[in-house]
Order: sequence, then C-alpha cells, then structure tokens
Amino acid sequence: MKWVKFKVKTVTDAEDIIISTLYDIGLEGAQIEDKIPLTALEKEQMFVDILPDGPEDDGIAYLSFFVEEKEDGSLEVQGEPSDVETIIRNVEEQLEELRRFMDIGEGSITVDETEDIDWINNWKQYFHQFYIDDILVIPSWEDVAPQDNDRMVLHIDPGTAFGTGMHETTQLCIRQLRKFITPETELLDVGTGSGILAILSLMFGAKHAVGTDLDICAVEAVAQNCEANGIAPEKFQMMIGNIITDKEIQDEVGYECYDIVVANILADVLVPLTPVILHQLKKGGIYITSGIIDDKEQTVVDAVKAAGLEVLEVTYQGEWVSVTARKN
Repeated sequence: MKWVKFKVKTVTDAEDIIISTLYDIGLEGAQIEDKIPLTALEKEQMFVDILPDGPEDDGIAYLSFFVEEKEDGSLEVQGEPSDVETIIRNVEEQLEELRRFMDIGEGSITVDETEDIDWINNWKQYFHQFYIDDILVIPSWEDVAPQDNDRMVLHIDPGTAFGTGMHETTQLCIRQLRKFITPETELLDVGTGSGILAILSLMFGAKHAVGTDLDICAVEAVAQNCEANGIAPEKFQMMIGNIITDKEIQDEVGYECYDIVVANILADVLVPLTPVILHQLKKGGIYITSGIIDDKEQTVVDAVKAAGLEVLEVTYQGEWVSVTARKN
C-alpha cells in the first residue's frame, strides 16, 4: 500500500483552522508536528512511558495529510478521482483564502510518497525483547530463546496504549512492587496503559488487580496482554475514567480495599491524585509512584507527606525517581 503525503508548513496558531479547512475538501487524519508544550490535560492522559520536556516552542508547525495511492497510481479524494496537481491546487486555494483573514505563516506545500503505513503496528520495528533484572520482556512477534526458558517471561504488546517496560519509571515501579506483593495483595494500578505493572504483579503472586485509565484503547491492550500471559479475565478488572475527579469511578474502584496502589504518571498528576488515592488504600497499604523527573522529587514527597502518608523509600534510575509510602 502506498500513500502520498502532502505536508503544509504553517504556524501553530493556524493548525486547527487549516486542519478543519482541508478536512472539508477531503483531506483527513492530519499528522501534527510542532513544539507546543503539553497541556495539563495532555500530561494527565499520558500512560507510563514519559519523556522529559521537549525543545522550546518556535511557533512553527507542519501538518501532513495522507492520500492512498491506488494500484494504478491514481488518487481518490471524497470518492472522486484526483491527482497530485489537483490536490495541491485545491490546498493552495484554501490556504490563500485563509491568508486573507489570518497569519498562516509560510504556507508552503511539499509532496512525498511513503509505503506500507500501518498506523497501529508501525512502532513494532522499534520494540524488541529486553530484560528487567531477571525478567524477559518480549513482544508476541519474537520467540523466547532456549537460554531464557527458565526466566520469568512477560509477553507484552502495548498497542495504542503505550507502555512496554523499557522506560526507567516502569522499571522503578516493578522493583518496588516485588518488595511488597504477597498472595493476598489487592492492587490498584492508576493509569494502567498496556497493563504491564498490574500483569507483572499478578505474575509475582498478587491475588487481584484493578486498573484505571482515561483512554478506551487501554481496555483492548490489557485484555490482549492478559491473554498472552495466561492471566484469567477475572483476575484483572479494567475501568475507564478519571479517578481524580470522577466520583463514580472512585466509588466503583472502592474505598480502603487495596494493599498496594501503583501510579506511574507525571508528577503534576501525582500531586492531585495522592490525597484522593489515600481513600482507596487500606490502613498499612503501600503507595508506589513514579514518572517523576528528578527536579520534581520534592514536590511529590511533599504531596505524599501532606496526605498523611509515611515515605518509606525514594529510589532512582537515571534522571527518574520513584517514591514509595505507607498509609499508617
């Protein structure tokens, strides 16, 4: 399958109006490249593998639109035959019309051809098996080598709910979970994503796990990863919603019924989460957090203490931090 990519150079303030305008002429599914910092909501919606802040916003944006190329080389837009020249001309006309009313920046258009775009599976070329201490983490499309047959093996396909275990924050949580899990552990994984932390907890011997997430994609990712690792469906319950603000989700998750709550999110989310999650923890329950860049360590420690939790341990890997506390 081949696609023709039409890439527009513009300014960040014009992104939405250009996407909407070109959508009206049949160009859909825009890919946006810019340096706008993440909003608080976007940070909250991240799952587990967290990147440091990016470069400073320069106001420039690139919007890419993809049109599938048929076997005979022709293009089709809104069900009608078209070609590269016609599409460019239509885009230029729309951009010039917008330019009369607002700053759209350079407004240049480049065209490229790309093959075999698979939006769901394209990331697979970057994800290969690796080790977390004595655990082998391996995707479904790779085989376990004979020398690894005696290891604990986690089969994980993150899908669109990202989280493979490669990131330092995930590994910090895994090491802390191993210290506290018992056969009676009831675990809550906030921002579960691909389900890696809860699934490993069940493999470590936990009794039951509940995961919450904001993105519906996490449901399918968790179900697939549970099946791949032999986790019975009744052992891992998924809920979609914001546990910080949604009382219905808080009620459904339950109060004072978890021996461990793990949250691998951003520090800015951990701060409002902590006083809420206090009510989900049993007395004596353990609260394991990560996703904390090193300069946010004190912010999270202060939030944990302000909620009345006892800080047990602070651990580090690279520039990332994990804070483990207990509800006394």
